[in-house]
Amino acid sequence: QVQLVESGGGLVQPGGSARLSCETSGDAFVRYTWAWYRQRPGLERELVAAIQTSGNINYIDSVKGRFTISKDSGKPTVYLQMKNLKPEDTAVYFCNTRPVLGYWGQGTQVTVSS
Repeated sequence: QVQLVESGGGLVQPGGSARLSCETSGDAFVRYTWAWYRQRPGLERELVAAIQTSGNINYIDSVKGRFTISKDSGKPTVYLQMKNLKPEDTAVYFCNTRPVLGYWGQGTQVTVSS
């Protein structure tokens, strides 16, 4: 089973930054597209950013220019650097492959509030 361990969340002031990490494992790290998803209060889980094995990256419009997804093959870990955070970014953030595996990690809570 592929490891999915998210960390790095917390309480952040509007305009602040945070970096999320996702520890993964095994061949899945190099074989699959990896992505960050989030579930905002009262809403369904949504894709936020994805990085393909080719290196191509996609973001949803609301985070373009503010979020950066990256991978460190030496660890192996997937990151989500978030800048200029807004209250509407408040959510539980999850990493997973795309398409998703049949399970999720525990996620990491990001709360953007003054």
